[in-house]
Amino acid sequence: MQSAPEALETMNERPMNTGFPPNAAASASAQVREGVLEVPGDLVLHHGGRLPAARVAWRLVGPAAAPVVAALGGISAHRRVYSTDEPQSGWWHEVAGPGLAFPVEQLRVLSFDYLGGSGDTTGPRDGAPFPSVSSYDQADLLLRLLNHLGIKSLKAIVGASYGGMVALAFGERYPDRVAHLVVVSASDRTHPMSTAWRSVQRRNVRFAIDCGRPKDGLQLARALAMSTYRSPEEFAARFAGSPRAGERGFVFPVEDYLMARGADYATRYQPDGFLCLSESIDLHRVDAGRIFVPVTAVAVREDQLVPVADMRAMAARLPHAKLQEISSVYGHDAFLKEAEALKPIFAKLPGA
Repeated sequence: MQSAPEALETMNERPMNTGFPPNAAASASAQVREGVLEVPGDLVLHHGGRLPAARVAWRLVGPAAAPVVAALGGISAHRRVYSTDEPQSGWWHEVAGPGLAFPVEQLRVLSFDYLGGSGDTTGPRDGAPFPSVSSYDQADLLLRLLNHLGIKSLKAIVGASYGGMVALAFGERYPDRVAHLVVVSASDRTHPMSTAWRSVQRRNVRFAIDCGRPKDGLQLARALAMSTYRSPEEFAARFAGSPRAGERGFVFPVEDYLMARGADYATRYQPDGFLCLSESIDLHRVDAGRIFVPVTAVAVREDQLVPVADMRAMAARLPHAKLQEISSVYGHDAFLKEAEALKPIFAKLPGA
C-alpha cells in the first residue's frame, strides 16, 4: 500500500445555497460546503506527468452528523450530485435526492470535479499539452480532500462507470480510509471492445481539432458514445420508425436522437477534457487481488461497455465481494435511470 499524499493543501470555501427548500424537513440539519482545494507544488501523476498548482473543486452536502459517502459518476459527472432547488442540475438527479433511491437525507455526500475534465478542477484547455490521468490520480485527490476536510474514513464510495474505477483504485491504495465500495458498471480493467469504440471517438475529436472544428468532433464522438451506452432493445423500441428526407439523403430517427444528444453535450463540455478522461478509462487497470475493502459490485446484463462477464470475473478476483446483477434496457446508463432497481442496494449503505 502506498503512503498517503501529505495533507498540505490550502482551501478556499465559498458559501452556497443549501439546495433545500425553506420548508423541507431536511433543511434543519442539511449543510452544504463547497470549495476549491489548491495543491502546493507539483502534483506528480501515476503515468509520469506533473501538474503545477493543481486545483480541485469539491462539494459536501448533507446532515452535519451523518456518515460521509463519496458519490462518483461517469466522465461527464461533476461535483453537484443532486439538488432540490434546481432539480436537473445534479448529474444523478433521477436517483439521488430527498425521497429518492440514494438516501441523501441520512448521508453527507462528497464529490468533486475530475482532474482533466471540463469542470473547475484543473484540466486541459485550448489545445495546451496536458499529461495523461489515471484513476489512481483521481483516488489520490479524493484522499487529499479527506485529509483537508478532517474526514478520517468514508463509510462508502459509491462509484458508477468511471467513478467505479476511481473507487476501486482508492480501495486498493487506501483501504484504511473507506469501509465499503459500491461499484456499478465498472471493472478492474477495461474490455478491448470498449477501448475500440472509445479510440474511434478520440480519433474523431482529434481530427476535428486539426480541422478547426473541435465542437463538431465532440458532437460526433458523443453521438457514437450514446450508441454504446444504451441497449439494442431500447433502440429497437424507440427508433423503429421511417426515415425522413433531408438535404443530403434520408435521416433516420435514431440518427436524430444521437446527433441531438451529441450537440447538447458539445455545448457543455470541452473537447480536450473529453479526450483526457476517455483515455483515462482505457488506461484503467487495478489489482483486484489487493483490494481488501468489502465490495458490492453491480452488473447490468445489457451493458455493452462493461460486459457482465467482466464484472463476474472481477468479483471472483476480489477478496471480499458480493455481485448483484440487474437487467435494464438502459444498458450502461442504468446507473442514471434505474432508481428502483438500485434502491435496495443503496438502502444497505452505512447510516442509511
